[in-house]
Amino acid sequence: MLEPFRPYLASSYRVKFATEAWELAGSRALRRAVFCEEQGLFEVDDTDRIDARATPIVAVSLMAGEPDDVVGAVRIHEETPGVWWGSRLAVARAYRRVGALGAGLIRLAVGSARAMGAREFHAHVQAQNRPLFERLNWTAIEPLEMRGHPHWLMRAQLEAYAPISAPALGLPLRAKAA
Repeated sequence: MLEPFRPYLASSYRVKFATEAWELAGSRALRRAVFCEEQGLFEVDDTDRIDARATPIVAVSLMAGEPDDVVGAVRIHEETPGVWWGSRLAVARAYRRVGALGAGLIRLAVGSARAMGAREFHAHVQAQNRPLFERLNWTAIEPLEMRGHPHWLMRAQLEAYAPISAPALGLPLRAKAA
């Protein structure tokens, strides 16, 4: 009996600050696909006032060691001195079974903010993602509803994250599909 066709997924990735035009475009396209088309949280585009000052972070698949496609994204920004926020965490549907991607995006987000002086790091996390964040040393503060969906206000335990001082170079990830 033939096994069902599964698309090829890379086994190597790099999580980094988005510095190239194609990475920025890929991040925006991924966010639209996840938050507008798939989840219906926004009608056409999820861009907001935070994008003007946020730093986008991407997970890029590698083929033969070369960058291929944006498969994950998140953004970070400093709301007030020392107080940082992460938002718009997204992983492409086909890559969600690669568990290292979400964790890698979170690790680079918090670690780079910590290197830039973060004393606190917060996020509004969709309720279904709370267990992932708790495994990554985040504390749930309070439940809330955003855009008609359950979320949690969460805070990273900064001492669990090493500062990352070269986020444009990024973190290499090797992952196996779940």
